[in-house]
Amino acid sequence: MPRLRRVAPVAVVLVVLATAGVRPPTYAVVSGSMAPNVEVGDAVVVLDEEYTHPRGSRDGIVTVRAGRGTGYRSLGGYGDVILFAPDGRANGLPVVHRARFWVEAGENWYDEARPAFVAADDCRELRNCPAPHAGFVTKGDANGHYDQATGLSEPVRPRWVRGVVVARVPEAGRPVVWYRRYSRTSATFTNDSPPVTVASWVSE
Repeated sequence: MPRLRRVAPVAVVLVVLATAGVRPPTYAVVSGSMAPNVEVGDAVVVLDEEYTHPRGSRDGIVTVRAGRGTGYRSLGGYGDVILFAPDGRANGLPVVHRARFWVEAGENWYDEARPAFVAADDCRELRNCPAPHAGFVTKGDANGHYDQATGLSEPVRPRWVRGVVVARVPEAGRPVVWYRRYSRTSATFTNDSPPVTVASWVSE
């Protein structure tokens, strides 16, 4: 019954959007670095950033830093959770992580970062520092380091962002997870993979 109470409001929103002719892309989460706010097997609803509330936003996306200042929260934490293509790659699965803060091209962002999330003593030891270009620094809620510190992606350019995750439906993506796990043609992954990767659940 508690799970039904969590799913029902999201289902109502999806029905309203569908009635209005809006079919937001929905993805199944296949690995766990956003736990506990987004779990393996959940389905996430993604909207283009222009659909999001622009309070304190940059390119329609509210970062953790801006969210703390305005009180804006999404999916259990400050700021927006975004779906993006690492390094802008068109192939491969997109990643679902939280936008932490924005950096400008050439910026030494070591001093802006939380020391526990960089595993470096200065900018020279930190990957993607100085920033090779402007973009978002991102991190999975359950991960110990920023994606830009681990090499998962350079700062995420706005054009690499496919949308903002606006809702999750617990367990609704489980069939996709099972398929990817047992399909011989699927990419391999584990529940403790560092990035949260997602597979398309409803065609865009």
